[in-house]
Amino acid sequence: MVFRPVGYAAVAMALLASGCGGGGPLESEQVFSDNVFSGNHLKPKDYPIHGIDVSKFQGDIDWNAVANSGVKFAWIKATEGGDQDARFQANWEGAKAAGIPHGAYHFVYWCRPPLEEIQIFEQNAPVEDDALPPVLDAEATPTSPTCRRHVTQDEAIADMQVMLQEMERHYGKRPIIYTTVDFYEANLSNGALTDYPIWVRSTKHHPAVKYGSRAWHFWQYQSDGRVPGIGGNVDKDAFYGTKEQWDAFLREPGVRPVQTVAGGPAPAPTASQTAAAQPQESIAEPASAPAE
Repeated sequence: MVFRPVGYAAVAMALLASGCGGGGPLESEQVFSDNVFSGNHLKPKDYPIHGIDVSKFQGDIDWNAVANSGVKFAWIKATEGGDQDARFQANWEGAKAAGIPHGAYHFVYWCRPPLEEIQIFEQNAPVEDDALPPVLDAEATPTSPTCRRHVTQDEAIADMQVMLQEMERHYGKRPIIYTTVDFYEANLSNGALTDYPIWVRSTKHHPAVKYGSRAWHFWQYQSDGRVPGIGGNVDKDAFYGTKEQWDAFLREPGVRPVQTVAGGPAPAPTASQTAAAQPQESIAEPASAPAE
């Protein structure tokens, strides 16, 4: 099928108004081809559900102010290799008290046995029914002062499978993979681990530009964002989908995403919520970000 650029906004609004793909990538096979028009990808502001991810580097956080700013979710660093993040407990308790849906993530240290480091993660990140699924943060670490190991694709996938399977066993929720462009291209771009939801980093382009047809759940679109309640910069993230889809994800976070056909476009919101619900100014589209 050949798509012709006959007005991106008009086509998008027509699809939204029709209610096409109300389930989105979580529960429907309908996908909106937002990258068939060259360069006309949806912007971060076009997604109604926004959140942040934090670690000790954000310091003391006023989670009530964060909640009041419009932030709808938070990923909180729990561990890196065998070390707990110094602010994890305070951030976890603060987000929970403020009523912000939150989940824990583990940053992979490639020089430690995979099962061992996930067991350390499990000792720190509590099992709670209302928590978001656990996240495995898988990145290349060439500048690590203590781990110079270069993992091959086979090694990376094997270690990740061990960690992901143990996470799912322990928490009873299907884990999410966080990844960067370079790690994705080297290890996941050939279709590896597509049965896990993915959270992608792309601070300059829409994910479809760098991740192709891979369906995504979360998009880290800014690394130098500002949010009330946080003194410095913070990563900002968008959830793929509408408010209704977000509510469904909170109810059943283990639902696997629907993958697009090989060579096809990455999905984007497909319901009127996208046009009606814009994020508040405090979590708006980034003005500038590093190229990726």
